[in-house]
Amino acid sequence: MIDETLLEAEEKMDKAIEVAKNDFASIRTGRASASMFNRIVVEYYGAPTPLQQLASFNTPEARTILITPFDKTVLAGIERALRDSDLGVNPSNDGNVIRIVLPMLTQERRKEYVKLAKTKSEDAKVSVRSIRRKAKETLDRLVKDGEAGEDEGARAEKELEILTKRHVEAVDVMLVNKEAELLEV
Repeated sequence: MIDETLLEAEEKMDKAIEVAKNDFASIRTGRASASMFNRIVVEYYGAPTPLQQLASFNTPEARTILITPFDKTVLAGIERALRDSDLGVNPSNDGNVIRIVLPMLTQERRKEYVKLAKTKSEDAKVSVRSIRRKAKETLDRLVKDGEAGEDEGARAEKELEILTKRHVEAVDVMLVNKEAELLEV
């Protein structure tokens, strides 16, 4: 039962790290990348559809991205969704593709993005710690109910702490990398 609890905690912490990676990928840097558009949803035949499912992305230059829809009838919807998004981009539609030229990031905007990355990092750490707390409660209950010995409980708690520390450090490394990427001119 102890091993199951630890395994479940590790799986949940891994998922929290994946969420953090996706959050970091959605923060815009000076370069164009398809991951910036992961959260954009387009109205397609009455159903909200992720942009990634409706178009292909091409980056001919560092700050330019071409979005080529698979179905040309959705061009206006994609353009509208991009304008309404929080990316702050101005798409241009030539009838076949949508071209987005990303403006250079100002130093002030870079600092805002670093703050956003720190917030996302802290959210991920809180999530990991919350998972640890729930797993610890489960371990304590197992020891209290007599399903596991105190020595086993203490060993499991040490493993849980090591697991938590490893995941928190992974979030810290991702934050350092994202900060370096954001502040790179």
